[in-house]
Amino acid sequence: MKVIEVVIADDHRIVRAGLRQVLAEVSDLKVIAEASNGKMVLQYLNESVSQGITPHVLLLDIALPEMDGLEVLQWVRKHHPTVAVLMLSTYPEKQYAVHCIRHGAAGYLNKSADADDLIAAIRKAAMGGVYVTPATAEAMAHALSASTPPDPASLLSHREYQVYKLLIVGQGVTQIGAQLGLASNTVSTYRSRILEKTGAKNDVELALYAERWQQQASRPPSAWS
Repeated sequence: MKVIEVVIADDHRIVRAGLRQVLAEVSDLKVIAEASNGKMVLQYLNESVSQGITPHVLLLDIALPEMDGLEVLQWVRKHHPTVAVLMLSTYPEKQYAVHCIRHGAAGYLNKSADADDLIAAIRKAAMGGVYVTPATAEAMAHALSASTPPDPASLLSHREYQVYKLLIVGQGVTQIGAQLGLASNTVSTYRSRILEKTGAKNDVELALYAERWQQQASRPPSAWS
């Protein structure tokens, strides 16, 4: 069983303690470090990675002192892209979720979320996926253009379309490679082409693209605009 190593970054000790307690009860999750401000996150990641230790998931509060969570998110995506960043906040999804995911976050959770949702989000992030709550999906849908996207089958090659169908149901690169008999880097190449052709920035927007197409395609011709 692979153990997912997690770093918690929050400026409130009681929040860090609560998160640590929740994760301690899950056999495949392990908290390996904590940080109380943004600069501590940067320092820890630089030092740990130089020693050959790279955490799988960073639980990152938005409202951190010294360097806020959004700045840390962008820094981590640039300097340590293999670390999945899961944002935590007291702010509702409609305020920050879209922005965070567009900048590379692997999900956005309100701190009032159930423990089961947190655990599921960490596991999804560790697998290279993006965890999207219904509230976040709604915020993303409002943020995207309401225009009808082109038929994905008309844009993509046969193999790209196979990868596309698996991406939009939440499968990660490794899972898709195993299912289609492809190397992970080959799947990543197909994924990049799919995002470019559809104009989606990440897997979440790709899923929303697919949903908008399906909704439009299912409407009778008299209802099309």
